[in-house]
Amino acid sequence: MKSLTLKIPRSFSLICFNRTHSSSSQTQLNKPLIEKTFFKSNTKDGLISRLCKDGKFKEAIDILCEQKHLAEAIQLLNRIDRPSASIYSTLLQLCLQQRALVQGKLVHAHTKVSGFVPGLFICNRLIDLYAKCGSLVDAQKVFDEMSERDLCSWNTMISGYAKVGLLGEARKLFDEMPEKDNFSWTAMISGYVRHERPKEALQLYRMMQRHDNSKSNKFTVSSALAASAAIQSLRLGKEIHGFIMRTGLDSDEVVWSALSDMYGKCGSIEEAKRIFDKMVNRDVVSWTAMIDRYFEDGKREEGFALFSELMKSGIRPNEFTFAGVLNACAHHAAENLGKQVHGYMTRIGFDPLSFASSALVHMYSKCGNTVNANMVFKGMPHPDVVSWTSLIVGYAQNGQPYEALQLFELLLKSGTKPDHITFVGVLSACTHAGLVEKGLEYFHSIKAKHGLAHTADHYACVVDLLARAGRFEEAENFINEMPMKPDKFLWASLIGGCRIHGNLKLAKRAAEALFEIEPENPATYITLANIYATGGMWDEVTKVRKTMDERGVIKKPGLSWIEIKREVHVFLVGDKSHLRYDEIHFFLHELSKRMKEEGYVPDTNFVLHDVEEEQKEQNLSYHSEKLAVAFGIISTPPGTPIKVFKNLRTCVDCHTAIKFISKIANRKIIVRDSNRFHCFEYGNCSCRDYW
Repeated sequence: MKSLTLKIPRSFSLICFNRTHSSSSQTQLNKPLIEKTFFKSNTKDGLISRLCKDGKFKEAIDILCEQKHLAEAIQLLNRIDRPSASIYSTLLQLCLQQRALVQGKLVHAHTKVSGFVPGLFICNRLIDLYAKCGSLVDAQKVFDEMSERDLCSWNTMISGYAKVGLLGEARKLFDEMPEKDNFSWTAMISGYVRHERPKEALQLYRMMQRHDNSKSNKFTVSSALAASAAIQSLRLGKEIHGFIMRTGLDSDEVVWSALSDMYGKCGSIEEAKRIFDKMVNRDVVSWTAMIDRYFEDGKREEGFALFSELMKSGIRPNEFTFAGVLNACAHHAAENLGKQVHGYMTRIGFDPLSFASSALVHMYSKCGNTVNANMVFKGMPHPDVVSWTSLIVGYAQNGQPYEALQLFELLLKSGTKPDHITFVGVLSACTHAGLVEKGLEYFHSIKAKHGLAHTADHYACVVDLLARAGRFEEAENFINEMPMKPDKFLWASLIGGCRIHGNLKLAKRAAEALFEIEPENPATYITLANIYATGGMWDEVTKVRKTMDERGVIKKPGLSWIEIKREVHVFLVGDKSHLRYDEIHFFLHELSKRMKEEGYVPDTNFVLHDVEEEQKEQNLSYHSEKLAVAFGIISTPPGTPIKVFKNLRTCVDCHTAIKFISKIANRKIIVRDSNRFHCFEYGNCSCRDYW
């Protein structure tokens, strides 16, 4: 006694098709059970019932398959003595459409029990079903058992293997197949591209071009262009472009899009835009790709301008478009534009579950607006770990470490699992608040409590935490015991702590390590020279400067900028080129008098020249952030908050001076340097002077 069990979902109970094996192999049916279950829930004026009573099971199955009632259609199989190839084909086709692997296996099993011998067509359909449902073992078994195979059989197997990354198996079949068509070549080439093996894709593309019976189509050349883009070979990309022009494939939008993408990724952004402009039917994907290319190439204005064109084009941006633009706003601290994008998203009703919402949280956090970041975050029904992390990092960088830690505890209670980046934010919050013991506790919990591996970033955060607190012996022990080689971020954290506390011995060790890792980075030389200058070791300062000259290392100039009435004003240290320089200079001169009356004393420790104190003070007076702050104050109504951005870390003297300026001018002044936000108000800074 054998049984074949069908698992029927929803209203259908399990039904076993019992077969008694007499000499004639006739099927014995439990008709009352089937009819009670089946006819009770179906259908269309009793049509199926009447067809079954008349023995017209094929017609009944066809109707059920048209209505997408797969489970019910499969039930009828055992009402048929010898199902035809047509019936099996119809059922398998619906299984394929619904990616119903379990039901497909039942139909396949039924062919064996009923004694049906599938021909080439049914076998190909079975292979296609198994391949598209990810069951390549079953697909290969059917393929191996076939007495006859055609191109479709080989291509389906190759495509199935290539799509899931089993490229060795795919290539073996590809090399063995007796003949190949365009689909064969394209499936193999695109498989290599999809799984990041572009060189092999291009080798195969070359082989295809030499093959007598093959002719590249739009999908083949698109894959070859993607491979050229992956290895950033503009030469190969141009060769393929020439082939496209010669063969007339240049009229297809798929090819245009691939060409534009290739030129963009190979650094030829102007050619990418020319291709983009030629495209007639540009969809949102094409627009988004071109906008992203501008941002990736550092062409901020062009990217924002093209996004503005998209909004006027009548094509609606999608969440990928919004996320790309918002991330660019975050990178360039363009909060005003980010707010406009947010407003547009709100008007068209964006999905709060989309990752564009996460990009909004990230944008506001990076722009120093944690109030808006929190507002967007609270509007998300189910924030993902990226959103949680963005807000935690935002709080940490904006002088709100306790809010960051409180939010992290809420994350844990929510059931969301933190990742290693989340812990970078948490450890940074502890660093900025000077919470050494709490930070060490969080560090040890990463592995012990959350089952995550410690990363180099985590170790760098802890070294930063210990070094800022002056606990250098613990920091050294920590470095010596860590399982991986210290990276540049760790050594930079250590030398930063040495600068605060004047630990020359350890600073030298960190500097030597950094000179090996990135000898071209001027920050290490400047920090080391600053430490020497603080100790009045001017000969050592001179040696550092000489080393920089010998190695061709150029100090990055301090650069600050401020946006007033949608216009960005940029200032360099000692910059006299601004149209309102005289006003700025006069204002700073008068402000300096007031500051000294309030108790301000210029900190000349980090001026890298052995000159008179008066000259040092003058040098400090015209640092770029002071110029930008002064311009912001004279250009805006009283009480208007000032927001300044700087490409380097702000110096100790500027930090002290801006505290005084905020009190005297009665302004809230926000300065975002390369490391964090400083919010100055009423003579205090959000960092509590621990930075």
